[in-house]
Amino acid sequence: MPSSIDVTAPAFKADPFPFYARLRDEAPVFPVTVPRIGKAWLITCYDDVVGVLKDERLVKSPKAAMTPEQLKKARTLPRMLAPLERGLLNLDGEDHDRLRALVHKAFTPRRIEQMRDQAEVLADELLDAAQRRGGMDVVADYALPIPLVLIGRILGVPEKDNARFSAWSKVLISAPERRNPLTAVPSVLRFLRYLRKLIAERTERPRDDLISAMAKAVDGDDRLTADEILAMSVLLLTAGHETTRNLISSGLLALLEHPEQLARLRDQPELIKPGIDELVRFVVPAEMATERYAREDVVIAGVTIPRGSLVLAVLASANRDARYFDDPDTLDIGRVNNRHLSFGQGMHYCLGAPLARLEAQIAIGTLLRRAPGLRLAVGPDQLRWRGGIILRGLEALPVSFA
Repeated sequence: MPSSIDVTAPAFKADPFPFYARLRDEAPVFPVTVPRIGKAWLITCYDDVVGVLKDERLVKSPKAAMTPEQLKKARTLPRMLAPLERGLLNLDGEDHDRLRALVHKAFTPRRIEQMRDQAEVLADELLDAAQRRGGMDVVADYALPIPLVLIGRILGVPEKDNARFSAWSKVLISAPERRNPLTAVPSVLRFLRYLRKLIAERTERPRDDLISAMAKAVDGDDRLTADEILAMSVLLLTAGHETTRNLISSGLLALLEHPEQLARLRDQPELIKPGIDELVRFVVPAEMATERYAREDVVIAGVTIPRGSLVLAVLASANRDARYFDDPDTLDIGRVNNRHLSFGQGMHYCLGAPLARLEAQIAIGTLLRRAPGLRLAVGPDQLRWRGGIILRGLEALPVSFA
């Protein structure tokens, strides 16, 4: 088994599933070296992945898991970036529960459902422009603008700043994998300065948006600090559009590659809800769950993972485990009992899952309805995937309407 395989490489991202199938059969807990990060343990079977997502010995904060020797060597974030360590994806236990409870008061189902009409209008506007041109890059012209504009509106970010937010988000997500992560600092600092100013404005003069709601959220005498609102806003603006962009574009590619399923969805539009959940399972916009660290030696599937180790629960592998899915490598938009793990499990279950589902249902449903002649404008071998650890998505997806 090749332990030297680069699980972050674009070529690997194009089709990681055969490798994960082999791991499930031969080495369900497997060590790899992640470029510029170091050794990590891949967990690939469904039951073990669920176990990792719920195991309190596997924590989100690397410093909470490190040995004293590791702590001495650990890099620390510059002081001005420290608030980013106060986000939901960086906390455990009571700190996490407190923050999630307060944010949940603001990130309500009603607020998400209010976006339905806006999502439909936006999808139609983007397709009007694309159909006048006769084609589009689904990623840049459709899959990215829809979640980016909507999460910006939900938070209260002026739309004139969306392009800057997209650029800042890309830098922030890629920072850990850069040859020199410090090169990301100037862009990230501009991002944080902008958000601090916006948070201060909304705290002083609240509007009907999520930043204002987070500033007002109270649980007894407890409320979110400015740093916590900042960290939550960064998380929502980055994770809130990057994963949905991948779901819409990769999901559409999967349908184009399975024309019988595309035709079925066109003929039975009522299948859009189970269809989107099947696409979430099949294309996995987040290939791995976000990082966990062993705060003590942990045994998984008979393998001892040493304290301080980086553990990666491979959602893309769990979603193809034949013990839980019939014909797991088959795309079936009518699949029932679809217990995929693409949105996680346990305390870190994706807070934005309902919004991602809503956006993908509208984006893909509208496109299939309005573009009966939709097809790839390039050969499948010309498509390129983005590199990275956690996410899995296309660089571009050119299509034509003829």
